[in-house]
Amino acid sequence: MPGIETGFAFFTWQRLIMWIVGGVLIYLGISKKWEPLLLVPIGFGIILVNIPLGFDVMGFQLPDGTKLDYLPPDWLALVEQGGKPTGFLSRIFQYGFGWDLIPLFIFIGLGALTDFSPLIARPIYFLLGAAAQFGVYAAFFIALAFGFDIKEACSIGIVGGADGPTTIYLTRRLAPVLLGATAVAAYTYMAMVPLIQPPVIKAITTKEERKIYMVPTLREVSKLEQIVFPVVVTVVVGLLVPAALPIISCFMFGNLLRVSGVTERLSNTMGGAFIDIVTVFLGFCMGAYLAATSFLQRGPLLVFVLGVFAFAFATFGGVVFAKFMNLFLKPKINPLIGAAGVSAVPMSARVVQRMGQQANPRNFLLMHAMGPNAAGVIGTAAAAGAFLTFLQ
Repeated sequence: MPGIETGFAFFTWQRLIMWIVGGVLIYLGISKKWEPLLLVPIGFGIILVNIPLGFDVMGFQLPDGTKLDYLPPDWLALVEQGGKPTGFLSRIFQYGFGWDLIPLFIFIGLGALTDFSPLIARPIYFLLGAAAQFGVYAAFFIALAFGFDIKEACSIGIVGGADGPTTIYLTRRLAPVLLGATAVAAYTYMAMVPLIQPPVIKAITTKEERKIYMVPTLREVSKLEQIVFPVVVTVVVGLLVPAALPIISCFMFGNLLRVSGVTERLSNTMGGAFIDIVTVFLGFCMGAYLAATSFLQRGPLLVFVLGVFAFAFATFGGVVFAKFMNLFLKPKINPLIGAAGVSAVPMSARVVQRMGQQANPRNFLLMHAMGPNAAGVIGTAAAAGAFLTFLQ
């Protein structure tokens, strides 16, 4: 039959739904400019993997010889039993994610792009980055209540940290069957921070609180402080949470290249071409992992829903703790900057800047917000390390 030789005979309404999902992500990336470097590759990958008979794209051969046109959620266990990836993207996926290379490479690039000066200038912002991790633990307990096991709940909870590479790194180790759902939830909701955060912030702050003026400039940070900071953070976090060392060391190494003053070529490469190339593979492969067969199930869809609550609780924790700090601080800080304690760099800091200026045109909160923002990345890495320490 001629139809059997084409993908039309195997096309289903589930695949159509995934095409629509992929199309929506591409639309949000291009039209709304929401994290286009991630949403466009993810969206295209989703469409690609849901074209039937794409054995040479994300294909996988089961131990019994059966060929699939997608990578099954339990592919790691199947590889140990004799299965093997057969597509060009599934092979990249096997080594890039199975060996944790892509998430760690991303962290080197992010470190080369991150300015820790606002955090160094005012270390108290570490507390706001830590407070925003409330979203991680709130989502963790909600996931347990919905029947997920403890490892799956950890992987869902880390979505609240708003840190895609950390989410991928932790989920691959604890609950690989949820890898596609948690990764896409993390990156999609990172892009939707301008929609998720403002209603939460307005619900728990008054207009007078949002008007609080903060001097836009911080003290000048010395070159020595900038160089010592990544080394000290690596040592301290490594001693406290050794399981977080791969993540935090790559992040801080990238930052050391940025601030050392003698590795400008490496810093420019890591923060430019290198991270761009890795981001393409990350987005394309993660999208291609979302086959209709494995994604349109209760578990992955529930993960996507819980991701919203994780982000909302993270915003809540940061803002409420900023208000608590104001009971003791003089001059007071604008509680909006607590919302930047999530790791969505620099999206959440921009949201804080915009909302601050709407309440008080004199306010320029961006530099202050970047402090908790950078602290949030470190906090999420530490939270992931804690989960790995207790459960691996």
